[in-house]
Amino acid sequence: MTHQFHPTVLREYDIRGIIGETLGEADAYAIGRGFATLLGRAGGARVAVGYDGRLSSPVLEAALVKGINDAGLDAVRIGMGPTPMLYYAEASAEDVQGGIQITGSHNPANYNGFKMVFQGRPFFGEDIQLLGQMAAAGDWAAGQGRHEQRDVLDAYLTRMIEGLAGLDPAILSRLRIGWDAGNGAAGPALERLTRLIPGEHHLLFTDVDGNFPNHHPDPTEEKNLADLKALVAAKKLDFGIAFDGDGDRIGAIDGTGRVIWGDQLLMIYAEDLLQMLPGAPIIADVKASRALFDRVTQLGGRPTMWKTGHSLIKSKMKEIGAPLAGEMSGHVFFAHQYYGFDDALYAAVRLIAASVRLGRSVTTLRGEMPALVNTPELRFQVDESRKFAVVDEVKQRLSAAGADVDATDGVRVSTDDGWWLLRASNTQDVLVARAESSDQGGLDRLMAQIDAQLAASGLERGPLAAH
Repeated sequence: MTHQFHPTVLREYDIRGIIGETLGEADAYAIGRGFATLLGRAGGARVAVGYDGRLSSPVLEAALVKGINDAGLDAVRIGMGPTPMLYYAEASAEDVQGGIQITGSHNPANYNGFKMVFQGRPFFGEDIQLLGQMAAAGDWAAGQGRHEQRDVLDAYLTRMIEGLAGLDPAILSRLRIGWDAGNGAAGPALERLTRLIPGEHHLLFTDVDGNFPNHHPDPTEEKNLADLKALVAAKKLDFGIAFDGDGDRIGAIDGTGRVIWGDQLLMIYAEDLLQMLPGAPIIADVKASRALFDRVTQLGGRPTMWKTGHSLIKSKMKEIGAPLAGEMSGHVFFAHQYYGFDDALYAAVRLIAASVRLGRSVTTLRGEMPALVNTPELRFQVDESRKFAVVDEVKQRLSAAGADVDATDGVRVSTDDGWWLLRASNTQDVLVARAESSDQGGLDRLMAQIDAQLAASGLERGPLAAH
């Protein structure tokens, strides 16, 4: 028995495709069987399985569990919930050695996919390609595993609110917070979580609906925060928090409706954390503001710029022992007093805790940040065969010209005006650009440099590509 995956679905950080076109039950079965084969060979016996609120998720879950069982391993079915609940189930249970979450994350409703963890480490890159090779060769173990249901939600939430331990309940009870689950998988967990936190909580769109009828669940796009902004303004709330479709990415706004982007959230978390762990290393991806790296240095921490991608960030955290990391995309990772995986619900708890411990409102913390002008993430289509080559050409030209280039992930170029970035997406035929300066004139000059480098490689910044 063999299986061929569609060439587009086995990606760098996860597995993702369009239901009925590039991804289906046979793929889910092959993923379960291959993953369980590898885990069994490594001495594992049990895989936790969870899924998000997409319409296709229950069918894929059944096929995935069958694949795990047919490889001779047992499946622990934790049901529907956010991706970090699956990570928690894998990290906290001694009898579980691996985990798979069925989720389309922030993709459109007709997509779905799989995120995996293997013996406590991210399963990505070559691991995912190996699943494809094993399926094509029929290199699968055979056996008869069992499956059981296990409810972990209450334990997960109880563990999460340990992030508020030691804080004055009187101060917490004065907080007034807006929350937007975006009809994603975090909704039911959010309803229970807010009952455990003192204060006044106003919730939006906690009903799980895989059609996402209110807005797309991607909090990194400002248009998706419109409902939360309206709620915070109407109720005069202190701040608002939003989640993506599977609850591993956070978005936030302050009491005036200003967005607090991923790198700005990290500035708040870093100030709080470095009071408890002076001198700690803190990781951010190459898309993050220079203001963040400067702020971590100013606070006595050790800023580390690293490659974009949640799996790559988690691996780097383990390597250097970083207690905190984050990405512009809203993935935030706490190894301090937690497990080191990206969990937007826990990140929300830590935002509350940071504001209370620092003695300043979230609006004040946001207002203290330097006023910089920057582009959003600019993504434009380029042929798959050219995307990495173009970045290499740009790198060589700039290095030869003596430019200040950081090549951690693509090229990040620093000038007197600020910085600009050009990198190839690991998951799509897309180049990603971003620039930041202290004023609009500087930003225009930085963008002109990007355009000049693209032109020298025979490209121009075309129409923006979708995520």
